[in-house]
Amino acid sequence: MFYVYVLKSQKDGLCYVGSTNDLRRRFEQHNKGDVQSTRPRRPLDLIYYEAYRAEKDARVREANLKLKSRAYAQLYKRIRESMK
Repeated sequence: MFYVYVLKSQKDGLCYVGSTNDLRRRFEQHNKGDVQSTRPRRPLDLIYYEAYRAEKDARVREANLKLKSRAYAQLYKRIRESMK
C-alpha cells in the first residue's frame, strides 16, 4: 500500500503533505528530525491519511494537494469538520 498523509505541527499549527509506502516509519522519521522539511516544526501529529494500491495514484494525489490549493482547501475543511 501507498499512503498520502497530512501532518500538523504542534509548534506552529501548520500542515505538511507527503506520501510513503510505510506510514509508521515515515511518521517516526518526521518526529525524530530525519526529514529536513519538517525538522524545525516538531512535534507533529498525523491528522489524516489516504491509502492507495498504486504508488502512481498516491503521488498524483500528493501533487494535487501540494500544487492545487482548491484540492487542499477542500481536504483541510473536511479534516477540520471531523475534528469538531
